[in-house]
Amino acid sequence: MLTITFYLFIVVIAIQFFYYLIVFGKFAYAKTQKSNPKKIPVSVIVCAKNEAENIVKFVPLLAEQDYPDYEIVLIDDASSDETLEIFEAFEKQYPNIKLVKVKNNEAFWGNKKFALTLGIKAAKKEYLLFTDADCYPTSKDWIKEMSSHFTLHKTIVLGYCAYEKIAGSFLNKIIRFETMLTAVQYFSWAKMGHPYMGVGRNLAYKKEEFFNVNGFIDHMKIRSGDDDLFINQAAKRKNTTICFSPESFTYSKPKTAFKEWFDQKRRHVSTAAFYKPFDRMQLAMFYGSQLLFILLPIILLSFQYQWIAVLALIGFRYLFTWITLGFSSGKLKEKDVMYWFPIIEIVLVFAQLNIFLTNLFSKPVHWK
Repeated sequence: MLTITFYLFIVVIAIQFFYYLIVFGKFAYAKTQKSNPKKIPVSVIVCAKNEAENIVKFVPLLAEQDYPDYEIVLIDDASSDETLEIFEAFEKQYPNIKLVKVKNNEAFWGNKKFALTLGIKAAKKEYLLFTDADCYPTSKDWIKEMSSHFTLHKTIVLGYCAYEKIAGSFLNKIIRFETMLTAVQYFSWAKMGHPYMGVGRNLAYKKEEFFNVNGFIDHMKIRSGDDDLFINQAAKRKNTTICFSPESFTYSKPKTAFKEWFDQKRRHVSTAAFYKPFDRMQLAMFYGSQLLFILLPIILLSFQYQWIAVLALIGFRYLFTWITLGFSSGKLKEKDVMYWFPIIEIVLVFAQLNIFLTNLFSKPVHWK
């Protein structure tokens, strides 16, 4: 039995090597991007529900972008706070802001996808750039950087949205590491020619891509997934590219309590069950190998079975993962989380296992 366990551990290392060196290496070792600014017309779309505190701070940052031809489509999704009033004030203040007011619809009650659909249809520009109401761009060149990667054939651009740093917070490091690792995954698979998801806090696509797949209609009843399920359906090798220049990043405020983050991740993870079969398989294989990498050595070392070989394999695995994630974290300006990498990884693996098991027995709460 221990011999089988040992050989299974070798297989796990081989799987990890494939992911980190072959797949994730596509992003980790990619050359620094050079933008080729274009002057294509862009509609920035922001959907908000009860986000009065955030939009007061962040909408002006969108309105101050250094870009010649863009509009901002603000969508109020039946907010019960002062969001609508603030949006109306911004519409009067900035000539390039358009307001879309969404009233609750019995068929699409509280469904963000319905609100986004109305916003997309109201957008006058052909190229759409999405972010959330609690996000803000790192520079005035955000639109310029993201739109520079559109070409005749590349009509979907996947961007990166990070979380703000909170000094002295270990939870914050976990959140930022998980966000970085997720980005490394979807950037790398996109470069491999198999894009499978994107994040709506920083995502761009041509309007025709939305209508080519009939918008969100195939997954309208699924509350989450206006970003990743759409990309899983619409993105292809020929039409998708990535943007990871620092000027293109957006930032969000992270959760400060473990339960809040746990509930947020439950919502995010729940949509993966609706991905294409290959994407579900490759994600399951990756996260399964992460878990087995932790569990199998414990069994082998507790019986002192081939302990020198086991330790050597552990060291080898940490070497190639640290190098790959080190280069990736440098590109995404998250180097400080790598100092805690082994500990964060272990905590994150068991947190994700807990999320998966919890979602099996209860449904997460989505956009209200």
